[in-house]
Amino acid sequence: MPELTPSNREAARRIGISEAALRKAEKAERVVREPDGQWDVDKTRRRLTETADPHRSPLATPAQPDSTPYARLKVAQLALKVEAQRLALDESKGKLLDVAAANAAIDEIAGAMRDALLNWPARVAGVIAAELGVEPHLLQTILQQHIAELLMEAADRFDPAGGIGGGRSPGA
Repeated sequence: MPELTPSNREAARRIGISEAALRKAEKAERVVREPDGQWDVDKTRRRLTETADPHRSPLATPAQPDSTPYARLKVAQLALKVEAQRLALDESKGKLLDVAAANAAIDEIAGAMRDALLNWPARVAGVIAAELGVEPHLLQTILQQHIAELLMEAADRFDPAGGIGGGRSPGA
């Protein structure tokens, strides 16, 4: 049977803390009363022990400091601080890139490469046709067709769902 009491003073005495500490823990929502308004002394003691600061509270168990939720929270906070400091250092050293700027640069370079490939058949078709002794317009048309297929294959490889390039369907 749980040990219940309606009194803050009595609950605090049985737990071994001051009444002010119990009120402070209740206000911080570290402990809560039972639905009927009474304190379950064992449950409250257990909850206070779990959430106690091992450096400040007599209820904290120093034998296993990492076993309480409070200790795990402090470790997680420390890890987040370290990660934030590492990111700040990387940013100050110029190791981080702005995603929007990087994507814009990639789009610009890829567009320039695509345009250069699409214009290449018109520039070289005459020279190649003369070397092979074929009609320049036919050679230019064949080169343009193969380059367009190459670009479509590359586009499908880099964006198979068609999400980046404007929603082109894979079969088109």
